[in-house]
Amino acid sequence: MKRIFSHKNKVFSQPVGSILIVLMMVFGSYVLLPNAAEAWSLDLNLFNPVVSYNQLPTAEDANPRRTFYSIPITAYSSEVGQTDSTPFTTASGTMVHRGVIAANFLPIGTRVRLPDLYGDEVFIVEDRMNARYNKRVDIWMEETADAKNFGVNWTTIEVF
Repeated sequence: MKRIFSHKNKVFSQPVGSILIVLMMVFGSYVLLPNAAEAWSLDLNLFNPVVSYNQLPTAEDANPRRTFYSIPITAYSSEVGQTDSTPFTTASGTMVHRGVIAANFLPIGTRVRLPDLYGDEVFIVEDRMNARYNKRVDIWMEETADAKNFGVNWTTIEVF
């Protein structure tokens, strides 16, 4: 059964009556207080939202959560002698590309910067190293000669 209410000899069902009351309140606010209603509608900003929901903050925009000092950095390339039997696939299952690093002491997906060597470039931990290297970072490089020339560098790591 629907609840019925009347107002001056008019009979409305409850949902229709509620909608009419809300519409009268909105219309009344525009008629009686046009400046306030206009300001209220501008604050809503329904059609031009300021927030973009498809962009996440990047590591460049944040302060590092943690900084490691004097960590050894080496380089590797996609050779079976330097990796396992799948040299182009990282431990996380992605294909190797510029910006991939291997580290056993950081979770997969961690974003890091090496400011002394690469400035603001962001690297992502997507690979692992031999278990004996627990406090070392390995940067993937496309060319084996570049990896060998890189050698061992001791540098600061900023973790985001």
